[in-house]
Amino acid sequence: MRRREFLELPTKSMGGVLLYTLAQAQQTVRVPLRFFTTAEARVVAAACERIFPSDESGPGATEAGVVIYIDRQLAGPYGRDKYRYTKGPWVDSSPEHGYQGKATPKEIYREGIRLLGDLPALPEAEQDARLRAIEKTAFFQMLRRHTLEGMFCDPLHGGNAGMIGWQLIGYPGPRMSYREEIDQNPGEAWRRKPVSLADMVGHLVAGQEEEKD
Repeated sequence: MRRREFLELPTKSMGGVLLYTLAQAQQTVRVPLRFFTTAEARVVAAACERIFPSDESGPGATEAGVVIYIDRQLAGPYGRDKYRYTKGPWVDSSPEHGYQGKATPKEIYREGIRLLGDLPALPEAEQDARLRAIEKTAFFQMLRRHTLEGMFCDPLHGGNAGMIGWQLIGYPGPRMSYREEIDQNPGEAWRRKPVSLADMVGHLVAGQEEEKD
């Protein structure tokens, strides 16, 4: 069994993921990693932040904890391609057919991270250039999709910390009814605070229990 790895992140960005050690004085949290090494997680976090950066319009991938979402997915059945047909032939096909290669998501990420090198140490312009150089690869296409998923998934999957992705786009969460709001604010713009699936059912749901250490 390999040594336990952690990623240290700002407390303000971790409203909805597992917190292992909270260092209030330093305003950071140490989040246990399930697939990535610490160095790998930093590379992926830097890449995700360039794909979906925080700016004047709102928070980005770092605040949403996207790297934790990706780590959790790769550590589970998806990472080893449990739900995809993985027999040959392995060929390049039309986009409509989806990915047809041999490598699993775990393997694709490990190779992609190697190509990115020490991405966090580079200036933003050079980070963008390095990402553009690989944007046609299966790794980048997967990374971009996972970044968006981590921004807007239900928090039970590890991303969208504090539902900040939903707040950004005005999505109210998986509400089953709006009956109690009918005619409450006539003629006024109305934007309700989002709720997660766990908020709706009143307890942890499948996926969150698995996040316990």
